[in-house]
Amino acid sequence: MKTQTRRMPWIRNRIAAGLIAGASVLAMGMPAMAAQYAANFKGTDIQEFINIVGKNLQKTIIVDPTVRGKINVRSYDLLNDDQYYQFFLSVLEVYGYAVVEMDGNVIKVVKGKDAKNAAIRVADEQQPGAGDEMVTRIVPLYNVEAKQLAPLLRQLNDNSDGGNVVNYDPSNVLMITGRAATVNKLVEIVKRVDLQGDTKVQVVKLQYASAAEMVRIIDALYRSGAQQSTAAGSVPKVVADERTNSVVISGDEKARKRAVQLVHSLDQDMRNSGNTRVFYLKYAQAEELQEVLSGFAESLEQAEDAAKGGTRGKQNQGITIMAHADSNALVINAKPDQMQEIESVIRQLDIRRAQVLVEAVIVEIAEGDDISFGVQMYHESGALTQFNNGNGVTIGEIAAGLWDARETPGSTVCTGDTCTENPDQPGDISTLASALAKINGMAWGMQIGDFGALVQAVASDSNSNVLATPSITTLDNQEASFIVGDEVPVITGSAASSGNDNPFQTVERKEVGIKLTVKPQINEGDAVQMEIVQETSNVNGRTSVDVTFGKRELKTTVLADSGETIVLGGLLNEDVQESVSKIPLLGDIPYLGALFTSTSSRKTKRNLMIFIKPTIIRDGVTMNGLSGRKYNYIRAAQLAQDEEGVALMPNTSVPVLPEWVQPNNLTPEALEILENYQKGNDMETPIRDDSSWMNDQMDRLKKDKTNGIPPVEE
Repeated sequence: MKTQTRRMPWIRNRIAAGLIAGASVLAMGMPAMAAQYAANFKGTDIQEFINIVGKNLQKTIIVDPTVRGKINVRSYDLLNDDQYYQFFLSVLEVYGYAVVEMDGNVIKVVKGKDAKNAAIRVADEQQPGAGDEMVTRIVPLYNVEAKQLAPLLRQLNDNSDGGNVVNYDPSNVLMITGRAATVNKLVEIVKRVDLQGDTKVQVVKLQYASAAEMVRIIDALYRSGAQQSTAAGSVPKVVADERTNSVVISGDEKARKRAVQLVHSLDQDMRNSGNTRVFYLKYAQAEELQEVLSGFAESLEQAEDAAKGGTRGKQNQGITIMAHADSNALVINAKPDQMQEIESVIRQLDIRRAQVLVEAVIVEIAEGDDISFGVQMYHESGALTQFNNGNGVTIGEIAAGLWDARETPGSTVCTGDTCTENPDQPGDISTLASALAKINGMAWGMQIGDFGALVQAVASDSNSNVLATPSITTLDNQEASFIVGDEVPVITGSAASSGNDNPFQTVERKEVGIKLTVKPQINEGDAVQMEIVQETSNVNGRTSVDVTFGKRELKTTVLADSGETIVLGGLLNEDVQESVSKIPLLGDIPYLGALFTSTSSRKTKRNLMIFIKPTIIRDGVTMNGLSGRKYNYIRAAQLAQDEEGVALMPNTSVPVLPEWVQPNNLTPEALEILENYQKGNDMETPIRDDSSWMNDQMDRLKKDKTNGIPPVEE
């Protein structure tokens, strides 16, 4: 009995296999009918089950060695090829296995959890797959973020049996892997959820109200304190189209309907002939804007009168516009349609005007060489040769000074028997001192008997390197001036009466230094047209009449792009002068003629260049960034000086500006823009932590000072 019990399952399996094979042969003998299979397996080894199905479906099946077990299934209906294959897949799915289809009518049977890493088919809308076939679907999302929906879908997928859901944020798509029936269910869920988040757009054209005012009311209503806790999908987005006076509403269907109904309720005609509104201006001046709007209002009234045949109703009082300077506001009374046009003009004129930072660079390099050599001689008999090319003293002046400086010998005066001896009297040395003060360089004199000679020689050179970087910020189309210098008094007139009882002088103060006057005009794009007057002046010295001034002035109109440095003008001047004074004939004798010659040579060279760089500032973020850079540059210079200390006063501290701190009211977006601006200008450290950048500035300042070059701001 035991042996018979062991053989019974084997016999039953062989009988079932024979029945299936017989059904297959019968089907092959009847070509007009589709093949049908009876699927009855009880206690059958899964390896044998796979072999039977492969023979019936004429497929090559590769079985993973880990596929083991026995199956028990029964079907009371005959199955065609597709049904038989789906039956095969379902049986494997129940027992934890999956099929991976390969090319060449080959399939692989593996564990279900390993199927997602195999080369399973990528399904689409045309061939989504069915039943327990392992597939992968790529589902694009249009309204919902993939990273938000992926965790929810993973809970509905069988992750332990090869299922998986992956989101790819750059393309906003989902990649779903699993059994075809489950994947198709998830795809349908995704479509419905993505459709539920769809936000359509509806345009509502207004007849009486202003679109901008309507949007302001709706925003205030939906975003008030009571509405902050509502779901995001229930709050519509509302935008005003001022050109067509329409309100554009975006959101889900219910939210749009509520917003449209509210717009229609507020878009009502006013019962009176006009209305009054107060416009608080943000940037424009009320008095200036009133002049513009008055002319515009007059043209509106004339157009309306022309449309009505040139007559104006008695009740129509026209448009009134008044400015309130204290609150910088406009009070306007007009009909609704006129009010809309006036409001549109105000909105376009009351804008933040761009500013222009104008930075000028004045570079002047001058050098000069001067050399003089002369020989002067005299003889007591009256012979004299003297030269003076403006750089020395003549031998005659020294001889006169020596004559005046000689001592007068004393004398004896007798009166009767009494005699008085007068001491020697010293001479006057003032003339000699005045003559010696004119000596410049070396002077060597000699006297031999009645003959004397004076040799003078002087050489000088001068170098100057002047760098000035004036800068000024002004509004578009507004003239601005900048001056750094002194006011020098200059006598312009004097008067004195015969009795000298009412003398007076008139004095005018003249500005001397660096002046910059500029009027920028921002053109379309980033081009700036500038009317520039740049002047550099200095005091040369005094003459017998009055003070003399040196002046270099430039007046021009240029066009430059924002951030572009251009040259305004310059001067390249080189001057060589030579002066020779000599005795005729004697001065022409080779070598020996130098004793009868005085020579002076001078060479001067000057290079002067003026550059300018305009920078357009359209928002407060850019202005804050530029101001922070200049502020930190000055602070870095102070820190460098403080580190070096004060000579002979080691305990004295140098004044230092406080650290630049960004205002706390800046939004994270604004701070990000500032940081990106700094990175684009080679400022790697954010403004909020500029200690390393400050140290770099200090090192650069020390290096510039060591090289003898004045530091120039970047």
